[in-house]
Amino acid sequence: MSERTELLPGSFCWPELATPDSTKAKAFYAGLFGWAAFDVPSAGGAYTLFQLRGLDVAACRTLSEDEKAQGIPSYFMTYISTASTDASAAKAAELGGKVLFGPFDVEGIGRMAVVMDPGGVVFALWEARGHIGARLVGEENTLCWTELVTKDADGAKAFYGGLFGWTWKESEVSGPAEYHEIHRDGQAIGGMLPMKGQWWGDVPPHWMPYIFVSDCDASATKAAELGGAAVVPPTDIPHVGRFAVLHDDQGAHFSVIAMAPMPVTA
Repeated sequence: MSERTELLPGSFCWPELATPDSTKAKAFYAGLFGWAAFDVPSAGGAYTLFQLRGLDVAACRTLSEDEKAQGIPSYFMTYISTASTDASAAKAAELGGKVLFGPFDVEGIGRMAVVMDPGGVVFALWEARGHIGARLVGEENTLCWTELVTKDADGAKAFYGGLFGWTWKESEVSGPAEYHEIHRDGQAIGGMLPMKGQWWGDVPPHWMPYIFVSDCDASATKAAELGGAAVVPPTDIPHVGRFAVLHDDQGAHFSVIAMAPMPVTA
């Protein structure tokens, strides 16, 4: 079990689903990952915590009527921890980002801001004041990786390096696509995929959460049975594992990955 009790600044701490219908979302993710749903009071209405074995793994909120009227689709928001939301929001603006909302307090459990990086990717800053985010990570049916998909790799390196102190390493297992690992304190915590080539079409740049599963193909099949679909079908990544990009029954995109067995050594 990979239970967390604290987070270093610059860590991926929370995937939050924003969706038109929370009731449908609860059923979908319970069916796919076995996540139990617990509603908690919130100033913006009910807020749902997704849990495994009583530990938080993700969250869900219902899109507001104003968001629905604007045509904002269902999506996952990536939260990144910081020692000071105010300081990080100010630094993000200095580095060419835009603070869209906040900073503001979240009912005694933290302080946050919603930021857009210079490449147009939106994420949230989270300063924990009682709630660190996902308590269970890196095991089956929990968050295991977070990936930046961007049209401006060099700009992203400068922005996030300046904001969180991240460093970057070109992956040795990139295959035909260029890929960069995000490192914090020498440890790989996520990745960056540059959007190169015509096949991306009108896909906007984004942060992508990866959920660890035991069987990628079975998860893709189950998602389809629950009303979702595979955007990228189960695909092998040499020496890494097998992944798929899925969307749920309301259009929110996420990825699943089954890791390749570790080589046996004498």
